[in-house]
Amino acid sequence: MFTGLIEHMGTVSSIQLDSAGCTLTIADSLPILGDCSIGDSIAVNGACLTVTAFGLDTENGWFTVWLANETLQRTDLGERNVGEQVNLERAMGAHVRFGGHFVQAHVDGTAKIVGREKDGDSVRLAFELPETSRGLLVYIIPKGYVTIDGASLTITGVEDKERRFSVMLIQHTQEKITLGKKQVGATVNIEVDMIAKYIEKSVVNAVNSEGESGLRSAVEKIVESVLAKKGNNQ
Repeated sequence: MFTGLIEHMGTVSSIQLDSAGCTLTIADSLPILGDCSIGDSIAVNGACLTVTAFGLDTENGWFTVWLANETLQRTDLGERNVGEQVNLERAMGAHVRFGGHFVQAHVDGTAKIVGREKDGDSVRLAFELPETSRGLLVYIIPKGYVTIDGASLTITGVEDKERRFSVMLIQHTQEKITLGKKQVGATVNIEVDMIAKYIEKSVVNAVNSEGESGLRSAVEKIVESVLAKKGNNQ
């Protein structure tokens, strides 16, 4: 589990591709490696990955992660190049303040930046989901949460027909995450609010259930009440 509060930006120093996937080496990572162990989870641009090796033998530290083809297909990590920065966050500790929102670091899909506009010291960014990810829009609501490249951000606007939504980055955030440097046309990783997904499934299952669930019973009573009022008014 993660919070979506980016701890550090590392640098891709090596990419090793083969038929089964890819090994990434992330350098400039010393600030998050003090308590690192093999097998730990680190979110890289919002994707939960397992540390397969790490080293403190250089001034800036490094670690490696393995990306299966499934991860490469679902995220933008296959598009990264040596020298590019990535957002890093260690799995949440029980002793820390929960300042973001519940982030699984299980990327739901990608989106493209289609708008970038200055607003004083802040920046407004607009994103467009591909047609294949239109279904994610049901979980994206104004003032709700969305995770973009691993960063927990507040949604400022939604345009369902255009498959678009927007966020605002204050100056501090621009300096602390890679999104502040990305331009129109860039691809980002998207994870929608998992609580919204659980609520949707619970409601759908309850309404479709053949049993007499509490929710189904309540919905039926509301429908009966509305129909009764309409009948009385005719």
